[in-house]
Amino acid sequence: MTNDDSVSSPAKDYHDPPSVPLMDPHELTKWSFYRALIAEFIATFLFLYITVLTVIGYKSTTDPAALNADQCGGVGILGIAWAFGGMIFVLVYCTAGISGEFLCSSVSFVFG
Repeated sequence: MTNDDSVSSPAKDYHDPPSVPLMDPHELTKWSFYRALIAEFIATFLFLYITVLTVIGYKSTTDPAALNADQCGGVGILGIAWAFGGMIFVLVYCTAGISGEFLCSSVSFVFG
């Protein structure tokens, strides 16, 4: 039988980093903060604009009330999926070096 008191745990081989404040007021004076903010705004705007227009275009081509609607002229469900996925791919690739590739302002603010 072993005695638990005789077994000691090894000392930590690392030091815990000091706590960091949530928001540093000095960061508001840096250009990189505003550059990331502008990049996030433009990327979110483009993502919503392109994808919503794709869905509206799909709706207008599949509307049965529309006269002379071409059944093969729309993008279809697969086209909508490609529009969403393609926009995320392109916008993350373009903004990865600027704002951390989140494309969500709340996530960028938390992890910023």
